[in-house]
Amino acid sequence: MKKSIHPKNYRAVVFEDLNNGFRFLTRSTVATEETTKWEDGKEYPLVKVHITSASHPFFTGEERIVDIEGRVDKYKARFAAANAAKEQRINAAKKQQARAAAKAERTEAKKNNAKA
Repeated sequence: MKKSIHPKNYRAVVFEDLNNGFRFLTRSTVATEETTKWEDGKEYPLVKVHITSASHPFFTGEERIVDIEGRVDKYKARFAAANAAKEQRINAAKKQQARAAAKAERTEAKKNNAKA
């Protein structure tokens, strides 16, 4: 095993869930400037996190609906934009076909005039 690859500042740290205030004490090397008093009366570094097993829906078993209307509106806007782009491509293709047909008619007319 390689020597001197493990960090030297491994210590007890309190992690606090910002969603529900759940706190737990564990060991970590994470850098933080905040401290807090733990249940044993000692002062420990404090790390605030947005989600833990106490608030994550997978672990809590509860289902959260988060900004459904915003997601639906975004989907509808993307769908409308995709349809508009599709219509533009179809119209461009029709114009190109019409130009090609007109050019073919002009070429045919020139051939007929040249024969006559």
